[in-house]
Amino acid sequence: MSNQDNVSELVQHINIKEGILGEKKINPKMSALLRQAAAESIVLLENEGVLPLKAQSKLAVFGRSQIDYFYVGYGSGGEVNPPYLVNVIQGLEEKDLVLNQVLIEKYQTFSANNIVEDGIWGQWPRFLEEMTLSNEEVKSASEDSEIALIVIGRAAGEDRENVLEEGSYYLTQKEKKMIDQVTHYFEKVVLVINSGNVIDLSWTENYAFSAILFAWQGGMESGNAIADVLMGDVNPSAKLPDTIARHYEDYPSAKQFGHEEYVEYVEDIYVGYRYFETFHPEKVIYPFGYGLSYTQFAMDSELLVNDKSVTINVSVTNIGEMPGKEVVQIYHEPPQGKLGKPKRNLIAFKKTELLQPGQTESLNFEINLQDLASYDDSGVTGHPFSYVLEAGEYQFYVGDSLINLELVGNYHLEKLLVIQKLKQIAAPVENFNRLVATLEDGQLVETYQPVTLQKESVKERVLQHLESLSEVSSEETFLDTGKTVSELIHSFSKEELDALTRGEGPMNSPFGPKGNAGMFGGTIESLRQKGIPPVITTDGPAGIRLNYYASLLPCGTAFASTWNLELLKVIGIEFGKELVGLGSDMILAPGMNIHRNPLGGRNFEYFSEDPYLTGKMAASYVIGVQSNQVAACPKHFACNNQETNRNYNDSRVSERALREIYLKGFEICVKESNPYSIMSSYNKINGVWAHYHFDLATEILRNEWEYQGCILTDWWMRMAKDPNFEHVENNAYRVRAQVDILMPGGKDFVTKECDDSLIQSLEHLDGITLKEVQHSALNVLNLIQKIKG
Repeated sequence: MSNQDNVSELVQHINIKEGILGEKKINPKMSALLRQAAAESIVLLENEGVLPLKAQSKLAVFGRSQIDYFYVGYGSGGEVNPPYLVNVIQGLEEKDLVLNQVLIEKYQTFSANNIVEDGIWGQWPRFLEEMTLSNEEVKSASEDSEIALIVIGRAAGEDRENVLEEGSYYLTQKEKKMIDQVTHYFEKVVLVINSGNVIDLSWTENYAFSAILFAWQGGMESGNAIADVLMGDVNPSAKLPDTIARHYEDYPSAKQFGHEEYVEYVEDIYVGYRYFETFHPEKVIYPFGYGLSYTQFAMDSELLVNDKSVTINVSVTNIGEMPGKEVVQIYHEPPQGKLGKPKRNLIAFKKTELLQPGQTESLNFEINLQDLASYDDSGVTGHPFSYVLEAGEYQFYVGDSLINLELVGNYHLEKLLVIQKLKQIAAPVENFNRLVATLEDGQLVETYQPVTLQKESVKERVLQHLESLSEVSSEETFLDTGKTVSELIHSFSKEELDALTRGEGPMNSPFGPKGNAGMFGGTIESLRQKGIPPVITTDGPAGIRLNYYASLLPCGTAFASTWNLELLKVIGIEFGKELVGLGSDMILAPGMNIHRNPLGGRNFEYFSEDPYLTGKMAASYVIGVQSNQVAACPKHFACNNQETNRNYNDSRVSERALREIYLKGFEICVKESNPYSIMSSYNKINGVWAHYHFDLATEILRNEWEYQGCILTDWWMRMAKDPNFEHVENNAYRVRAQVDILMPGGKDFVTKECDDSLIQSLEHLDGITLKEVQHSALNVLNLIQKIKG
């Protein structure tokens, strides 16, 4: 889907627009929850006392995004038809403020006369042209208003990265001029960044802003949320889910991003704050976990050492003058040992309730030592392909951000402890050098060493798997068919098994509401006659992407910025109800890929640079959604960390980084929330497309993590032959990896049919086995049973 030659097909067959259907139904409970989430996601970066605004403050608002707000990013994850949208001006108009109406009218006129279309797939606007202001206009506004509010907007989207250009990562000349003018004539200037991605903020150090807010794209309640925070009706409690470095070149992935053929993950496990805290804290403007409040908090912590865990008790007291919430963050610093490790690693967090001035809340954390283990993919510790705890001091820090931590205690480990002995899986097959931390003269310095290459062929692991594969056995009665799952599976013909492991064909199935992403399950008449119902999928994560009105949620990064697990679960519950009401069975969400680089086009859909925060947020969402007997589908498994040539690009990553960074969030989500389905990614991982990746789908996801759910491809796949088995290709290759369903089912955008590669492979003695296909059928039927039973 990244080839521009296919743009016209994408517009017709992916971006389905047949007019918006149904009523503009508004769920007051959902609206209130989304307003709360959007407000709790706004990070207060700076405040010299101008915020919160006082009643009757005279405010002049600058920047086109005050009206033409970016509520969400672009692409399949953002194309939702909300029943309403609240921009910044509309939110402020509901408050007790004196707004500069002359200026508002000028922006409204400019906006109406300079309408910017969203554009076609992959060519959406990253910014909107600013209105030219004369010095006299700005000066006049300053004479009528005491405070200026500047809103700078940015958007990103699927199938395209942000770029190191003005209007994307950097300010435009018109934006610079506007900021110069406003800061010249106004003494009090509040800056709001409206974006779903991190952008350059180094220029803010050249101005004396009275306050700075980073407002991640907050969905349909964005304007109300911003107004609530500016007025102090909501005390900001958000914390950054990403590091904001001083320069793009400071990010460790800067030179290895956006390449066409392959990307080498040279920074290894040192992603985001793990890199900066270990090597270059001085290169950070705003650190991970950072965010201010209108009140102050005090933390009193104690650590208790247990046999194989530590208990940390934290009392949080509001010592300020306003009610507020605080996020308690716990990091550990492991001994460097022979492996080398990041100096700070997030291991736990909790958000308090709303604390009144003087009120205290006690929070308790139980941290298992095994969760601190590092993966040895080289054998340097003497235990290759194992999670280990190296001997030494494990120190624990408690605070409200990376720059405000206190050491609360340590756990001393006398000797190395092997936590889990595994086998080499999905390691690189091409050599490159990766970053390691080396201790020199008491300082950790950056050095590079060759990655450990894959030793054993995947063919040996596949053969071992086939030898141990059991017959399909399930005595549970399937829905109301009167037959057991096993009886049904054994009754299927080869053609029916093939149909069960593919979607119906194109998107927008006639069996579901208009604009759906496709259907699987009862894809052919004979399957439906046997009692297999159609299962309807819908794009997410910013909402339900149909030709109907649906709630527009804050973007993934905004949700992560709340650090509020309970809130996301409750929103998931309401969202699941909405999904049921619109006639869909599965939401293709949450997005879980790591913010490896700030230019990533779909970063807004995903949560964070940190795998722990990502996994915990995703698990809360999944639990909420699936409480309604519908399926969530976390995506994209795995390493879909750039959009450039995403269908063919090879993510070359060490096994250690793969496990500790890029799979860890998925592991947490799987083990804590049991998502009914998972979506594979488009890209290759160490030379193998994700939808053919036996090591990821079978060895790690199913065998190591004991996942029993269903795995779907992302929409369409690359046809290929299995290099290890002559008569296994395309759909047979996919099913052998236990990627159960090709979605939406056809071989391209418009074709309903695929090929007969699975059936042809079954005809060969050295092709795919019937048992393998039946196991995928079992996974599909078990999923259907959960949501239709």
